[in-house]
Amino acid sequence: MNETIKTQLNHRTIREFKDKPIPQDIFNTLMEVARQTPTSNGMQSFSIIRVRDMDKKSIVSEVCNQEYVKRAPELLIFIVDQFRNMMIAKEKGGNIENANDMDRFFQGFTDACLAAQNVVVAAESMGLGTVYFGSILNDPQMIIDTFELPELTFPVVGLGIGYPNQEPQLKPRMDMSLRLFEDKYFIFENYLKAIEDYDKKMTEYYDLRNANKRVDSFSDQIVAKLKNPILKRQEILKIIKKQGFDLKI
Repeated sequence: MNETIKTQLNHRTIREFKDKPIPQDIFNTLMEVARQTPTSNGMQSFSIIRVRDMDKKSIVSEVCNQEYVKRAPELLIFIVDQFRNMMIAKEKGGNIENANDMDRFFQGFTDACLAAQNVVVAAESMGLGTVYFGSILNDPQMIIDTFELPELTFPVVGLGIGYPNQEPQLKPRMDMSLRLFEDKYFIFENYLKAIEDYDKKMTEYYDLRNANKRVDSFSDQIVAKLKNPILKRQEILKIIKKQGFDLKI
């Protein structure tokens, strides 16, 4: 059990930060961590938008429907970026007809996710707090327009970073016996019975977004999420296609 693992096992989502900027040298270190993240085929098919303009932060906050987004000292948007490699190939006189295939889209998507998580681990190891904003995909077209993303790019996830100004509870997680299988996928006879203990733990957890109210059980959360889809998220494939990627479907 080393310090890195202790930090990872103590991970908490931080939504409120001190009004204190992250020193430039620390930010540079985080970007170096992102730069050294493994990427598919070494193609480095992701980029990062550092959001400093407050008007743009406000737009992201509205898209996410999370007011605290704009108060994050650092707000990063990780994106699929096949545009850069397409332009390099084009300038070399290479064939670019496959630059927009879905294999390359998913390579870039995975690259962006890996880089974001690497930055989170590095940031927390230095006493910083982090919060993911998958909610930027509530309206991917607005994110694309706001940050002037060219063809063959696509937003993946937002990340807020800063010095924590809260100490939330450690959120309960499902036991790995429900998620770790050997050699084949295991199907449980009764899923509600399998997660019974986890459901109880979740109802005892207080989410700081509503500090005076316990959360619903995990099973109730699943039902609620399936009942209330975000319509623009259901059209993500259309936006991906609009960005120039060939879905081949």
